[in-house]
Amino acid sequence: QVQLVESGGGLVQAGGSLRLSCAASGRTFSSYDMTWYRQAPGKEREFVAGISWSGGTTAYADSVKGRFTISRDNAKNTVYLQMNSLKPEDPAIYYCNARHSSPNPGPDYWGQGTQVTVSS
Repeated sequence: QVQLVESGGGLVQAGGSLRLSCAASGRTFSSYDMTWYRQAPGKEREFVAGISWSGGTTAYADSVKGRFTISRDNAKNTVYLQMNSLKPEDPAIYYCNARHSSPNPGPDYWGQGTQVTVSS
């Protein structure tokens, strides 16, 4: 069982920055691949960025590539999303997801989300 708690959302002007955090409970955080998703009103949840259990592999949606950076600190059981150059199309609820890195990963775990709002 993994519990995820996101934080760091808020209101920022276009062009500004925010850093989201996702703190995970449990002793096996380092065995989980972690992913950030977002969901804007009236839209489906979409992939934003992912990082492998070791931090050695990252992936980004084209819409955020070059602006967002995902990282993790396994000693702190936390994954981060540094968001720079925020745009009016970035506002959404941002969710953290954990999936075990084994071939049979079991269920996904989700946080409750954190709201990001960008003013133009």
